[in-house]
Amino acid sequence: MGSSSSLATALKSLFVVLGCLVIGSIIYTLLTDGFPSFKELNPWMVVNLIDFYVHVFVIGSWVVYKESNWINAILWVVLLVCLGSLATCVYIVLQLLKLSTQESLQDPIYFVLLRRQEKNETEQQRKCSLLTARILSLALSSLMLGILIYTSVTDGSPVRRDLFTPWMIVEIIEFFVNAIALSVWVAYKESSWLSVAILTILINLSGGTTTCAYIAVQLFRLSSEDPVYLVLFSNRNRQKKRE
Repeated sequence: MGSSSSLATALKSLFVVLGCLVIGSIIYTLLTDGFPSFKELNPWMVVNLIDFYVHVFVIGSWVVYKESNWINAILWVVLLVCLGSLATCVYIVLQLLKLSTQESLQDPIYFVLLRRQEKNETEQQRKCSLLTARILSLALSSLMLGILIYTSVTDGSPVRRDLFTPWMIVEIIEFFVNAIALSVWVAYKESSWLSVAILTILINLSGGTTTCAYIAVQLFRLSSEDPVYLVLFSNRNRQKKRE
């Protein structure tokens, strides 16, 4: 019980710090380098931007599921697109603050992921949604892998001093903040710390390629009768939702 409460507090602190880091990096770069320019774009900056928005799409999908009000869902998706990982941090902290004392003590990540009001879907809708999610996650993973390979072949290594412009560094920080949020989710889902370590490294190195491939694997583990949202939960919590 105490460890769960400590986890909720630790997550609040983590995402507050990450949110402040994002704000600080943007303000500092604006003051020292001015507003970003399209002239600064290089192939790897474009790749990082695409990768970032793949993660925004993944997190936004959870937000759409989580919010029972469509206006709220659309508003948060717009904020995720416009404000990036800062909106991610704010949204997660708000969800953690909404938890009751009992929920914080029991399983804070499960209750943060959980939608309060369940959606009613027919069996046909569930099958269609699951098939669509599987195809989409595989397509996004393949797309990102293809983009990474193409850019590596045509532009060389991404680890070059000339690539690290001030706004590229901001973009990288934004990317890693969302990657950390997704890594926390993976750590919640996985029972093996070795799997967590490997997946966390891969998500932070290859971004959407690994994230979408991982989601696809989790989706294929669901039965055709399961709703798509069960992919969010660990095996233990998933069984609880099925009962």
